[in-house]
Order: sequence, then structure tokens, then C-alpha cells
Amino acid sequence: MQVKPNIANLPAYKPGKPVEDVKRELGLTEIIKLASNENPFGCSPKAKEAIERELSGLSIYPDGAGVTLTNALAKKHGVNADQIILGDGSDEIILMLARAYLSPGDETIMADLTFSQYKHNAQVENAVIVEVPMANGKHDLPAMAARVTAKTKIIWVCNPNNPTGTIVTKNELVAFLDQVPQNVMVVLDEAYCEYIEDPTYPDGLELLPKYPNLVLLRTFSKIFGLAALRVGYGIASADIINDVNPIRPPFNTSRVGQAAAAAALEDEAFIAYCREQNKKGLQFLNAAFAEMGLTPFPAYGNFIMVDVKRSGYDVYDALLRRGIIVRAGFGANYIRITVGSQEQNEKVITALKSVLQEVEVKV
Repeated sequence: MQVKPNIANLPAYKPGKPVEDVKRELGLTEIIKLASNENPFGCSPKAKEAIERELSGLSIYPDGAGVTLTNALAKKHGVNADQIILGDGSDEIILMLARAYLSPGDETIMADLTFSQYKHNAQVENAVIVEVPMANGKHDLPAMAARVTAKTKIIWVCNPNNPTGTIVTKNELVAFLDQVPQNVMVVLDEAYCEYIEDPTYPDGLELLPKYPNLVLLRTFSKIFGLAALRVGYGIASADIINDVNPIRPPFNTSRVGQAAAAAALEDEAFIAYCREQNKKGLQFLNAAFAEMGLTPFPAYGNFIMVDVKRSGYDVYDALLRRGIIVRAGFGANYIRITVGSQEQNEKVITALKSVLQEVEVKV
């Protein structure tokens, strides 16, 4: 049986290496995983309580419309319930948007170093991918706007950007949105927005009323600590949500996930704690990198990407053999490190100092 040509050589998504695999392959007992931007502090106790309450109902399908969670999100964000769509992680919202709006030959614009699922799902739909080089690890919005043509259907902006961690400011984003024709969708991926306190960072919710072509992506996988339950959501005009909803698979979010997410949304104290600990972790890592003479990109989420001045893959591999999992593959000399607990951060820096003495510098 012949697979479609545009799918034949499409690589599957490669997540951070699983802890169990590393233990088995290297014979290690202690592993620190700082590869997938997970919350090192777990999830809210309220979410755990909600999960326990749902365990007796595992034989029953979830609410296919996710009414309770949708209404909670609508109230939290000051939008109508018909402006929200739930997904199996925000990844599924990306898939649904690409399926709904991209046809073969359509163009879609994105940065050349950003979340891989934008490109992946555009390739699945056989769209033309327009990658715009980043400017110092940051979206070059003027250059992206300049690439819009009559064939452009979707522009993807990851803010903060994964993997570089940089942001575009409110002024930069508004200037960009004012340039983009309203028949071109702009998807603003705000997966890490809850970590940010910088006053220049744009809140997509404030922009939605003025820009009906704007779609926001958010998730419960990051600061909410519910990555295993796979709950994300999109916020847009009711017309866009109405267009996309027929593509949404039935029961695409579980009853456990919906309940945990609704409970997590209420625990503002837990979110504030995680935000503060993450800020301290970033300060510690930035100070350590400065001491080592390494240059990271400005980091606003719960991860930091740093130029290690030698092969990123070699540094990744050397750290892996010490029981620390990070990510490489984002550029020859770069690794991306998730901000962990203070103990984890100290261990990764100690290991990195040792590794840098072993791995040859690349000029």
C-alpha cells in the first residue's frame, strides 16, 4: 500500500528521551530529565483531588464537549464558551487548524527555529512552508509580514518561542498584526505565557477583539503540571471555532484530564509558586552560564537555550551519560535545558562544568 508522497519521508516527532530508557541503556539509577519543559514541582493538589474523584468513572465516556472545563476557561479569560476549543494538548489544535485551513499549494509562514509541529502538520497537508530566519533567536516579524502573498493562509508565532525562549513584545506584535491581511490567520502559541511577568509581553486575550484572524494556543502541560493528561485549548472568534470543531475527534480530552484541568485553573497560589521558583531558577542558570563564559538567549519560559561553544550533540551525550537529559538539535552548538528545582539546577550546572572540560571547543 502506497503512502502519500508528502508523508513518505516525514519524520515522527521525537520527544525528550524517556527516563526509563536512559536507566536501562546506561545502567543508571538516578536520572534528571530537563528535556521536555515539564514542571518539576508537579501539579496542584486540587488537580490530584479531582483526578481521584474521577477514578470511579473510568468506564464512562467523558463529556465530548468538555462543557465544565470550557465554561471555566471562558470565565477565567473573559470570553464566550463558543470561542474555545479543547484539544489533546495544544498540539492537536495545531493539527486541527492545519487540517481545516491548509490545502495543497497553500502557503504557511513560520520562523526557521520554532516548535516543530507547525511545519510537521503543514507538511501533512502538503502546504508550501515558508521559513523565515530568526533575528538573534527571535521572530523577525517584519520579515515574516513581508513574505505574505495571496497564497498565505496561516502564520505561526510562538511566544515565548520554543526552543529559543525569546519573546516578541506587545508593540512588535501589534505592528505585525496591523500589517497582516485579515484573511490570513495568525496563530499565537502562548504555551508558556503563565510564566511571564515582563510588562512588554503581549496578552493575546487583549488583542482578540480587534483581530478576528487571531487564534491563541494554550496548554495545561507546562506550568499547570498536567503534561501526562494532554489537555490544551485554543481561543479564537466563534466563527473560527465553528469551522474547526467538526474536525475535532470525539471525546478527544479525557474525563480525568478535563476535571484535573478545571481544578488546576482555580489554584492560583500554586501557579504563583511555580512562577516564582522558575524565576529563581532562571536567575541561577543565567548567573552560572555567565561564570562559565556561555551565552544563552534571553529566557522567558521555563527553559533556556545556551550556546555551549562546542557540539551540542556531544554535550548532550556527555550529560546523558551522567544521568542528565537535556535537548540538542536546535543548532550546532546549542542545548536547551528545562528549568528544574534548585537541586536539579545545581546538579546540571555541576555536570555541565565537567562536560565542558571534556568536549572539544568548536571555533
